[in-house]
Amino acid sequence: MTLKDRLNEAMKEAMKAKAPLRLSTIRLVRSAIKNREIEARCELDDTEVIGVLSTLVKQRRESAQVYRENDRIELAEKEEEELAIIQEFLPAQLGEEEIRGIIEEAVAAVGAVSMKEMGQVMKIVAARTTGRADGRLVSELVKARLAG
Repeated sequence: MTLKDRLNEAMKEAMKAKAPLRLSTIRLVRSAIKNREIEARCELDDTEVIGVLSTLVKQRRESAQVYRENDRIELAEKEEEELAIIQEFLPAQLGEEEIRGIIEEAVAAVGAVSMKEMGQVMKIVAARTTGRADGRLVSELVKARLAG
């Protein structure tokens, strides 16, 4: 079953369960996928759908953080609830040690010894962690590895 099929099934279940937040979040995800398909002029595969989901997750995290900084707790909580719903459709998240292992493999593959090679390392690591790890965390871990 593709991710788009899972989203359609989840939407039907949310309608039957009369879960308004879950329903609106899934509709928002489906809309974002449809918009990306229109831009690309082709149907997205699961990998590309994961990319869309990752973007939505990043947006929700950033929004929740901004709301918390501005004492808008109710809006931050709504964003975090949407974030949890979206994450249900992403692959299992990698732990920090797993990410470090991927970084080590990429550093060895590129032969990186300084920050100058960060772009090459990030290209390899990002391809293997898309949808499975927070991009900011990955970037920080790569910087720490190449700096020290």
